Amino acid sequence: MAKDSAQRQAQYRSKRPYAGVDGNGERRINTWVSTGCALALARLARHKGTTQRQIIERLILTEDQQVINAFPLDRFDEQFDEYLAVNLYKTRKAK
Repeated sequence: MAKDSAQRQAQYRSKRPYAGVDGNGERRINTWVSTGCALALARLARHKGTTQRQIIERLILTEDQQVINAFPLDRFDEQFDEYLAVNLYKTRKAK
């Protein structure tokens, strides 16, 4: 029996946590940006001949790498661990 649209969409969404080249999954980001930012994103994607998703991913990963590269070598491990602590804000607030 053929699947209806809702069933196909549910199957697609159930695979997202394990999707991607490395099987590490994908996460949905849902946010509002200014009109100027949205238009700039569309321009960048069109200019580069790529998708808006690829532009956003490239910008985020580039900025992330710049932050990591700026950690001083004598405190790299400490700062890197702190940077990776996703729940750092909650941990500090609880103290």
